[in-house]
Amino acid sequence: MTLFEYDRELRKECYVFCGVDEAGRGPLAGDVYAAAVILGDDVEIDGLNDSKKLSEKKREQLFNEIILKAEVYCIATATVEEIEKYNILQATFLAMGRAVDGLKIQPQCAVVDGNRIPSTINCKVQTLVKGDSTSASVAAASILAKVSRDRYMKKIAAEYPEYQFEKHKGYGTKLHYEMISKYGPSPVHRMSFLKKFYEKENV
Repeated sequence: MTLFEYDRELRKECYVFCGVDEAGRGPLAGDVYAAAVILGDDVEIDGLNDSKKLSEKKREQLFNEIILKAEVYCIATATVEEIEKYNILQATFLAMGRAVDGLKIQPQCAVVDGNRIPSTINCKVQTLVKGDSTSASVAAASILAKVSRDRYMKKIAAEYPEYQFEKHKGYGTKLHYEMISKYGPSPVHRMSFLKKFYEKENV
């Protein structure tokens, strides 16, 4: 079954549904992003897949096509401050809820990548493990979230060039940890994610 066939089957149960996915739960720095997408029943987008399985160039190309072809979409965030206040899971759920709330057409249900139901989504929720490689709508949401977050991290890189965010997008690479050791944390770092790093540094 293709991703689009999966969605067509799902529409028999829930005629208007959105796919929901996030980007940026794992990095040491920056906001977490989420997207919600409603695709029409007759939409086909060649090459649509889980954003992690695509090259950056292909994601950028598909991003533009999704925006053109989607019935509606919304991209939302939760800030570093919210991540620190609530924890990354709850902040991710905040971003997801904002993305669904921001849709100009409200869905009857939301299909969320993963196995956790966000309490922030104000409609029926269906979780779908590996949803971004199963459902076209979830795959589209994963691409919108991932590309938007990567673009945001490139902007952050211009503000804090010493950390080279454009290379690692905030993830915990060897280079990133080296830059944190050299320059200390920036205002966009998630300090709760750096606790173990600083514990080792202080041993």
